[in-house]
Amino acid sequence: MTPLSRRAFTTAALASLVGCGVHGGDGADAAAGSRGSRRQRRSANSGQSLRRSVPLGLRIPAIDVDTPLIRLGLTPDGSVQVPPITAHDRAGWYEHSPTPGQVGPSVILGHVTVGTYGDGVFRHLSRLGRGDRIEARLENGTEAVFAVSAVRTVAKADFPADDVYGDVDRPELRLITCGGPRTGDDYRDNVIVFAELKAASP
Repeated sequence: MTPLSRRAFTTAALASLVGCGVHGGDGADAAAGSRGSRRQRRSANSGQSLRRSVPLGLRIPAIDVDTPLIRLGLTPDGSVQVPPITAHDRAGWYEHSPTPGQVGPSVILGHVTVGTYGDGVFRHLSRLGRGDRIEARLENGTEAVFAVSAVRTVAKADFPADDVYGDVDRPELRLITCGGPRTGDDYRDNVIVFAELKAASP
């Protein structure tokens, strides 16, 4: 993770999506996750990483997603912004995380459903499987290609901050939305997709 992203993650939690909450623990959880990751989650460096370049779009062929990416920052209370409900059909990249292809976990959030707006851009995120392709289009013209390594559905109360926020020594991607049983507009769980950089092309 870059110094900027580590600072942001340790001072803020992922906020609740309106009608589709994303829980990310508190700042202390994120800090502990970062430290724990450095001790426990060392992996073989792929030897490939990209320069920082803002992601403009995301394509996931297996679930028919092709979305522009909006930039998400921090709200006044220190939580991470989420796409507005009027952008239920678009995902958002958290701008204090690495860009896709940089070393570290790049974080992208999207709604699963949004009240009367219906299905969100990540409605079928939980259907992804190991090896499925994810393509991030970057501002510099590069396409960063990732492969899904894991899909996890976890209770919001047990959000795995270490696994999501923690430092890794290769480029990875995190896609986050909601899932599990639903009560009104709220969901019990989060769906988290983990992916690793496999290739890059102009």
